[in-house]
Amino acid sequence: MADLRALFSSNDPSAFDVAEAFTDRQHQWALVAAALEEHLRRTGARGFDVEDLEAPRTNLIVFHGVGGAGKSTLLRKIEAALSAAEHRPDQWGAPTWTQRLLPIRIDLARSASTGSDFERVILTIRLALAGALGRTLPSFDVALRSYWEHIHPGEPLDEYIRRTGLAGRFATVLPQQLQAGVGEVAAALQLPGLAGSAAGQLTSALVTALRERHERAQALAGAIRTPALLEATPGLEALSYYPHLLAWDLNQLPAKKRLIPVVLLDTFEDTGDRHRDFERLLQRLVWLMPNVFFVIGGRSRLPWADPALHGQLDWTGPAAWPGLATTSSPTVPQPRAAPPAGRQHLIGDLSPEDCEAHLARRLVQDGQPLIDTDIRAAITARSHGLPLHLDLAVSRFLEIRRAGRTPTPADFDHTFPALLARTVSDLTPDERHLLRSLALLDAFDLDLATRTAGLTHQAPARRLVQRPLVTENPYALWPYHLHRAIRSAVRDDEHSDDHWTSADWHQAATRALAALGDQWTSATALAPSRTLLVACLRQGLRLARDHRLADLGWLINAAFVYTDDSVWEPLTLPTTAEAPDTPADALAELLTAIARRQHEHRHRTTDRLTAVLDTRLLPAELTEMALYYRAKAHKDLGHNDAARTGMQQVADADGRLAPRARRGLANLARLAGDFPTALAAAPTLGWKGRHHRVLGDIHWSQADTAAAVTAFEAGRAEAEQHGAAGERAMTQVRLALAVSFADPVRADDELALADQLLNGLDQRSNSLLAQVVALIKDAGTGGVTDRAQSLHADIETAGLPFLHRFVELALAFHHAVRGEDQGLAATIARLRELTATGGFAYFSDIAHFMAALPLPEPATTRWTKNEDDVRSAWRGLVQTRQEHLRTRN
Repeated sequence: MADLRALFSSNDPSAFDVAEAFTDRQHQWALVAAALEEHLRRTGARGFDVEDLEAPRTNLIVFHGVGGAGKSTLLRKIEAALSAAEHRPDQWGAPTWTQRLLPIRIDLARSASTGSDFERVILTIRLALAGALGRTLPSFDVALRSYWEHIHPGEPLDEYIRRTGLAGRFATVLPQQLQAGVGEVAAALQLPGLAGSAAGQLTSALVTALRERHERAQALAGAIRTPALLEATPGLEALSYYPHLLAWDLNQLPAKKRLIPVVLLDTFEDTGDRHRDFERLLQRLVWLMPNVFFVIGGRSRLPWADPALHGQLDWTGPAAWPGLATTSSPTVPQPRAAPPAGRQHLIGDLSPEDCEAHLARRLVQDGQPLIDTDIRAAITARSHGLPLHLDLAVSRFLEIRRAGRTPTPADFDHTFPALLARTVSDLTPDERHLLRSLALLDAFDLDLATRTAGLTHQAPARRLVQRPLVTENPYALWPYHLHRAIRSAVRDDEHSDDHWTSADWHQAATRALAALGDQWTSATALAPSRTLLVACLRQGLRLARDHRLADLGWLINAAFVYTDDSVWEPLTLPTTAEAPDTPADALAELLTAIARRQHEHRHRTTDRLTAVLDTRLLPAELTEMALYYRAKAHKDLGHNDAARTGMQQVADADGRLAPRARRGLANLARLAGDFPTALAAAPTLGWKGRHHRVLGDIHWSQADTAAAVTAFEAGRAEAEQHGAAGERAMTQVRLALAVSFADPVRADDELALADQLLNGLDQRSNSLLAQVVALIKDAGTGGVTDRAQSLHADIETAGLPFLHRFVELALAFHHAVRGEDQGLAATIARLRELTATGGFAYFSDIAHFMAALPLPEPATTRWTKNEDDVRSAWRGLVQTRQEHLRTRN
């Protein structure tokens, strides 16, 4: 089929080929074909009774989806495919049925717009049958003629049909058939004088004959409810029950004339009204014609299986409409993305491949796509798979060409007002307001949606989330999110009558931020949730940054909770090229820099944190956070003087991070070889200063394995008590480190636990340290040297130079165990070079102790015990490993 709108967009339509590019939808066709085959088997069975009004109805299938998802296109294609095989896409395959089908597509939007509604639907179906059958349907035709003369006195039916444009070529056929039907009835009743009489007289005669069980009348209109229907006062209510007579007539057709109507009801959402009046009439049509198959397309699920609609519709509940009932259990809801079941199916977005194919086939010049590859990619990315966006982009492409300019990808980096207009056309004012509010949120629940919109009740949110423009994942923290293309259209809207001003967006963002904070605070008071914390931070930081919210409020406390446990989930905030110019900008950059340091060189971390501090936008508490983590980065880089200065500033401020800063100062004293100072500070640190970890690091450095293990085990237990997963993993890695020198068998178990605890945590330095532990555990065996070289490369990439010293210490232990003097000498030389600045000079002393070598010069290290005892302890670990290897071999 040609795309006429595109065809008339150029003075030279022969310059390129324009076609309506239908994109596969093979799965949807398979669903229709399977349901239709089942319908044909059921209606063709010997026991099928068209007058059974109590049997459940399965004679329909429903496709629902957001406006612009391609529902109407799909129904048009199904109509064409059922009309003639040449219109059916090859990939759909040939159907298995042989019965004659009559597709009848009805656009309910058009019916609603003319005000004729149900009457128009009935006439459309009867007109289609008039053209396809070429014969009367007597019982229905008599009832319809009686209705027409009563409701439209003096207006010829053919004139009405022509005036309303229902079906031009059958405008005279139907009135002729109605007249012929009257003649058949008159002849059957052996009352030829009634043939030209008013329908009311003929109807009365037919009813009388049926009441008297006139055999020819029974043969003509033998439906048991016919007399009651013909006696009822003609009107819309009576008309809505006449389809029962039409179903009866169709069921009486001779085998050679028999056909199965397939009625396609498009844009079903336009039937909606407060009291469901039009919908009730359409439901009667479906129920009273069980031998007709219906394909319904609309924006929302068809709720007829919902018992809550009892009284609003004639037939409700899952027993009446088993195919429309939801299949979710009462306790575990099924996501909308689950495989489709029953007769309700969501029309989803097109895949990127389908979008590409659609755009490539839509406009063709000399056998090649007119739209270039890069433009097709830009349109596809912006569309998020929504077919309407693709069609609007094609129109824009032609508009740009018509203006004499060559389109570029940048021309399509925006949304289209028409997309939003289609989306909100059937929303209530509350729902439109809610939709705009929700465009601020990546995901939401009913409470968050209601509070963000500033509403006092959840009903609008509950209604909106049932629409296909909202996607649901019941297993997510917040189960709902807007379709991405619609969300973009809402946020970019500057054209609709009720579009928001910047002040409106700012107020809504303020409400959303407060709602997120309240949700996190309330949940934390009951049971802290790391998942909720990170999710609230991600949305809250983006809201505060994008809408320049001055009051950071709960975000400050959340930032400290986020950093407390050293887990470092990525916050995944979109990057901006501009320097921070609001407190929210600065906080977002601060937390991003802290989290990203697990993946960036520490030089990059110090640069980013320095830039944030230089803005002077952070409040005092967060300034201390930036100073503290910059000092940690300096320590990792070996810039111990700068690290000490930063830690001292934070400690002196005596804020929330002061205990950590004091721990940092104690660790810096240890790195400088001043163990007594570090040991004296440990008891003052407490849990917040991680006192057990500080003690453990002091003890293992002096080969006091038992004391180190005791300290690390106490630290791990304390972390478990506080629910601090990051600290627990960190302490476990150090416990494995202490054990690895003394007991390689136990070290295997401790390292396995460390790997388990690190799983899911973004702790790059501890993951690399665990690999060092594995080297120490395997010291004295083959392959250690090669593994060490590979680990050096990973450490360099990570920007964690302090870990090079640990690798060399592991190698020193390895060479000492194997008695490799040359390798040990080279390792000690590298260690001396690495520890000349930045601390860990005592590693060089330890390497000498391991090999029972004298120190080349007096030591500057201050141990907590006699140096000879430390020397003896390290040499003892080497000898123990040598004995272990001899025993094992």
